[in-house]
Parts: sequence; C-alpha cells; structure tokens
Amino acid sequence: MKATSSRQPSSVAAGIFQLVGTIMIVSSLIDYAVLLFPPVTPANLNPEQLQLLGLQQTVSVTTQLIDRGIIPMVGLAFLFAGFWIDSNSGATKKGLSAILQPASLALSVILGIAFLALTFVNVNSQRLLNQRTVEQISTRSQQAETQLKDRSQQVAALANDPQRLSELDQALGSGRIQGQQREQLQAIKQQLEQFKQDPKALDQRVKDAQTQIRSERDQTLKQSRQEYIKSSVRSGVSSALLGIGYLGIAWSGVSGLVGGVKAPRR
Repeated sequence: MKATSSRQPSSVAAGIFQLVGTIMIVSSLIDYAVLLFPPVTPANLNPEQLQLLGLQQTVSVTTQLIDRGIIPMVGLAFLFAGFWIDSNSGATKKGLSAILQPASLALSVILGIAFLALTFVNVNSQRLLNQRTVEQISTRSQQAETQLKDRSQQVAALANDPQRLSELDQALGSGRIQGQQREQLQAIKQQLEQFKQDPKALDQRVKDAQTQIRSERDQTLKQSRQEYIKSSVRSGVSSALLGIGYLGIAWSGVSGLVGGVKAPRR
C-alpha cells in the first residue's frame, strides 16, 4: 500500500509534465504551419520586384521561426521530464506515454535538422537582401548626382542667356507677379546674376551638394551593413544553437532508451 501511495504523486506529476509539453509542442507546430502558409502576392509586380519580395518574406518567416524555436524545446523538456519521473517511479510505459517518447525523439531530430538548415537559409537570404539594398542605395545616389548635374547645366545655361534674364526682368517689372512667387523669382534672379559674375560659385554649390549626397549614401550604407551583420549573427547563432540543442535532446533521449533497455539484463 505504501509503495502504491508513494508512486501516485510521481505519476500525477509525470502526467502534468507530459500534458504541458504536448500542448506547447502542438501549439508551436500549428504556429509554424500558419507562418509557412504563403501570403498573397500582388499581381502587378515585375520579376525583379517579385524576387525582392520573396527575399523579404523568406527573411521575415525564417526569423520568426527562429525567434519562436525555443518554445518546442521547452515543451520537449517537459515531456522528457515526465518520462524521467515515470522511469524513476517504476511505472510501466503504456497508452499515450508509450507513443509520446519515440515521437518526441523523432520530432527532436526533425527540428534539429530543420533549424540547422534554417541557419543557412536565413543568413544567405539576409546576405542577398543586403546586396539588393546596397544596389538600391547606390542607384538612388547616382540618380541624385545625375539630376544635380543636369540642373547645374540648366542653371549655367540660364545665367549665360541674356534673353532669359531679360524676360525675367520684364516679368518682375510688370507688377503682375506678387507675394511669395515674386520673392522666389527675385531670389532666382540674384542667384543667376551671381553665377554669371562668378561661375566658380555654381561649381562650389554643385560640389557641396555632391558631398552631401555621397555623405548620406555612405551613412545609409554603413547603417544597412551594421543592421545586416547584427541581424544575421543573431539569427544565425540562435538557429544553430537551437539545431544543436534539439539534436542533443534526441541523442540524450536515445541514450536513455538504450540504457533503460540494457539495465534489466545486468
């Protein structure tokens, strides 16, 4: 009677651990299935935009999977704690418990391999996405410099065109233009006259604008590179540790099973 009563609390505790572990694992697997469900893709995207969107979605999904990867591990820890309590209390494996133990080992192996694979998928996708970001930043910077060059040429042409300057004087002298628009035209006229008298002033303005564009480009590239390094290291290390952890759980579980089978023969 004493042996039976002493085993009862252990059996209840083992059942609670196994129930909590099963709930955590099942809810996590459902969550993973929802994350892996492909989102609706807009129909009006060109191939390059589709590829970029695919990379962004891959990075987003794999990062979320990695961030939530610890939950099934905790669930497996609860399950194996329940199995260990059962085994130490001398209870025989039967019913659901007999199915859960090999299923947990198989799931540990699958998740271990999956998270090791996610390490490479996530890091590589972030690398490709960072390359696209760098290309976009460089392209925008080049376009800004091209527009700046075109506008400086237009301003230089206006400053050296007496007819345009005369038309501007007539517009200001007619009195038909008032308020803010008149102030803007007067400022333009003063700048054109300044550039006409001192062409180097226009060149200096262009150089200053180019310096600002390139400085902003370099700052944006630096920020993008830092975010890429931090994100890829965090996700890569976390995913690799999760993969190793799951495989370690599987190996420990298999070792325990083998030890448990061999023990009665001594």
